[in-house]
Amino acid sequence: MHTALVIAKRELTCQLYSSIGYVVLALFALGTGLLFFGLQFQRGAEATMRSTFTGIVWLLIFLAPAISMRLLSDEFRSGSIETLMTAPVSDGQIIVGKWLGAMGYFVMLMLPVAVLIGVLEACGDPDYGPLSSGLLGLLLVGGFYLAIGTFASALSENQIIAFLLTIFIISFFTFVLYSLPNASFIPNAWREGISYAYVNQQFDDFGKGLIALRSVIFFLSGIALFLFLAAQVLESRRWR
Repeated sequence: MHTALVIAKRELTCQLYSSIGYVVLALFALGTGLLFFGLQFQRGAEATMRSTFTGIVWLLIFLAPAISMRLLSDEFRSGSIETLMTAPVSDGQIIVGKWLGAMGYFVMLMLPVAVLIGVLEACGDPDYGPLSSGLLGLLLVGGFYLAIGTFASALSENQIIAFLLTIFIISFFTFVLYSLPNASFIPNAWREGISYAYVNQQFDDFGKGLIALRSVIFFLSGIALFLFLAAQVLESRRWR
């Protein structure tokens, strides 16, 4: 675990010294500000951020791939992956370390959200239960999307391809699974399972102030699955 944390620290440092890291931060701050002041910050409106949190989940479809696209792709392109793969560190530790570093940056990305919560507190009397559960939900969604991005980044040394592949996979868990249950060719027995895998529905309870065990299990299982797949892809590269 110590090795994974060292890799995570290195990755977080790279994110902070990367121009794309500040571009993503600026876009996220702009997007959350527009969502908050456009949807929530209205005279007489309830002191909540539920609509803002839901909007952020949609923003992450594009912002999470921008964070994760360079995690391994850049290592492959520059050749520095050889140093990692010849060091006394397992493929799993490399993958977990990379993901943790991206998660560290993602937590920092939540700073604009904290500022907006401060604005809400100054102008109203918010219920911190839904705010806390909503933030937890965002961390789980972000962790899931970044795990998908880590897997996609392990597949290609081209950052643009990794970016697009991440969006494609995330779109399956959002746009595709949103539409499928309503399709006439889907058997009724499958509809509940398809709805369960729909990310936005799993997040919905968090936005309401509920922490459902089934939703937590879904996100943690998804994170574990894609990190495992990323480790398998990285291991296969050792034998090429």
